[in-house]
Amino acid sequence: MTSQADIEIKFWKALRSDKTLMLGLADTDASLAQPMTAQFDSEDSTGPIWFFAAKSADLVRSINGAHHAVAHFTAKGHDLFASVEGELSLSSDRAVIDHLWNPFVAAWFEGGKDDPNLALLRFDPERAQIWLNDSSLLAGVRIMLGRDPKKDYADKTAEVRM
Repeated sequence: MTSQADIEIKFWKALRSDKTLMLGLADTDASLAQPMTAQFDSEDSTGPIWFFAAKSADLVRSINGAHHAVAHFTAKGHDLFASVEGELSLSSDRAVIDHLWNPFVAAWFEGGKDDPNLALLRFDPERAQIWLNDSSLLAGVRIMLGRDPKKDYADKTAEVRM
C-alpha cells in the first residue's frame, strides 16, 4: 500500500528529474497553461518552484502582485500525473537568479542575467492532487481476472497540502 507521503515524495522526485510543467493563471486571460521549466533552490527542495520567463509573455504580463496559479505535470513515463495549485509572483531576487542561472536559461536571454526581458517567477505550491498510473495493460489483465480496477487505484492518489 502506498501512503500519501510516499506519493508526494514520488511527485517531487519526478518533477526535479523531468522539470517541465504546464503553468497558467487561474481566472485570467492568461489562464491557458504554457510549458515552463522548473528550477529548485536545492536537490531536496519542495518549493518554491522558480521559473525564468520573458517579461513580454502573456503569463508574466498578467501577474499583478501574487496571483493564483495552476500547474499540471506529467512524468516522462506517464506513471505519475499531478495538478498543483499555488501562488505565482514576480521576483527580483538577484541571489536566486545568480544561483539558478545555467546555460539552458542563458540560451533564451541574449543579455544574460541583465537582459531587460528577463523575469523570474516564484511559484509557492499550496495543494496538489497526485495520481500514480499503473500500466493500462496491467489494469486490463486485472479486469479480465475479475478484479475491480477501482480498488487497485485506491492507494494511488493523494491530496497533498504543501
